[in-house]
Amino acid sequence: MPNPNRGACGFQSNEFEQEYDRPSKSQLKREMTALQKLGQALIDQPRDRVKRVPMPEDVKDAILECQLIKDHEGRRRQLQYVGKKMRSLSEEELAIIQRAMDSWKGLSKADTSAMHALERHRERLLKDDAALTLLLQQHQELDAQHLRTLIRNARKEQAENKPPKAYREIFQILKQLQTKTKSTGEDEQDDQNDDSEEE
Repeated sequence: MPNPNRGACGFQSNEFEQEYDRPSKSQLKREMTALQKLGQALIDQPRDRVKRVPMPEDVKDAILECQLIKDHEGRRRQLQYVGKKMRSLSEEELAIIQRAMDSWKGLSKADTSAMHALERHRERLLKDDAALTLLLQQHQELDAQHLRTLIRNARKEQAENKPPKAYREIFQILKQLQTKTKSTGEDEQDDQNDDSEEE
């Protein structure tokens, strides 16, 4: 007589489906690691930037606290605590934090690009007197005598391997000009055209 239980395991298939709806251990570990990395990325940012990120105060406090800890073991424990706090956030809160961090990346790329442009402009001023003439034509408010002295001193600093005091001051003047140009809404395309004419 055939066994009626043979081949049957006694479980309905939907019971298994419910069991496997939960994420796997490796999936959970990946999510935990991602949140830990997000916490670490926030810790690595300047404090004033972290303070501006919209997030619960307890999470923000944990991050700011971790920034102050110098002891290796203490910092490691605080980082784990930050990770735990990050896991308490909702998907929406995490998305807001991620958006803030993504915007910093875009900002820092733009900042870096602007800084490199200023450095190239400074190098042109040191190599070519015509670059100074052009700059003075574009910005008549500049003190020509002072700029000439700075350029002469910066060349001397480079030749004699001295601290780059004048060299840095030229950069600051160019940076102030750039800030003023942006705030008055002048078209940056002009600068790019000037660059291509000088090359």
